[in-house]
Amino acid sequence: MKITVIGGTGLIGSQLVSRLRGAGHEVVAASLSTGVDLLTGEGLDQALAGADTVVNVTNSPTFDEASPDFFRTTMGHLLAAGERTGVRHQVILSIVGVDRVPQLDYYRAKTLQEELLRQGPTAYSIVRATQFFEFMDAVMSWSTEDHTVRLPSTPVQPIATADVVAALADVATAPPRNGILDVAGPDVFSLDELGRLTVSARQDQLTVVTDEKAGMFAAVEGDVLVAGPDARVAPTRYEDWLSTSR
Repeated sequence: MKITVIGGTGLIGSQLVSRLRGAGHEVVAASLSTGVDLLTGEGLDQALAGADTVVNVTNSPTFDEASPDFFRTTMGHLLAAGERTGVRHQVILSIVGVDRVPQLDYYRAKTLQEELLRQGPTAYSIVRATQFFEFMDAVMSWSTEDHTVRLPSTPVQPIATADVVAALADVATAPPRNGILDVAGPDVFSLDELGRLTVSARQDQLTVVTDEKAGMFAAVEGDVLVAGPDARVAPTRYEDWLSTSR
């Protein structure tokens, strides 16, 4: 099978390209560095030529009110190019609970991306993942001042990117779902608890304080970022990942 990975040189994309090639598939890694610009459409037809499936793991450069325009433009170009070149399956990576957090600009933008895909001309699959283990440092940095990290007690069910990649590879090489697969890690934490686990494992000189108004995830109500009973539950536990990633 020939598969084009849009964003194929990034955190998720590079792992996905390696996994798919290792399974014997012909894979094109498409990104700005390879001459493919989703915002202008430049290079898309060449990158998609002959592809059975396209997996889009690109991300908006900002999480603010500019992000809907990014996804509107890039999905428009990708869907049009896919139709021109005969792509039979379009896959995107999204977020568990994305349509239940309308107060966040970025989540509204990702919801728009999903809707554009559903309305597009091609069969599709959506893989929604929970928050990545690898993003915990960034989440903590948003609300760190001096030696204090402020985090809300928002429930999360984080997942290793390697497990997200495994799910994406399975979906990309299977018939289109014309629906959603949720994937999540095996354990649910409150975000402040996750911060304390991280600080302890890395022996950082930081103190995590529970603050329900701190950071982006303070806007999230309830357990909407926790996967439902039909989700694919990944095997990697956060504590084990921490011990091997130090």
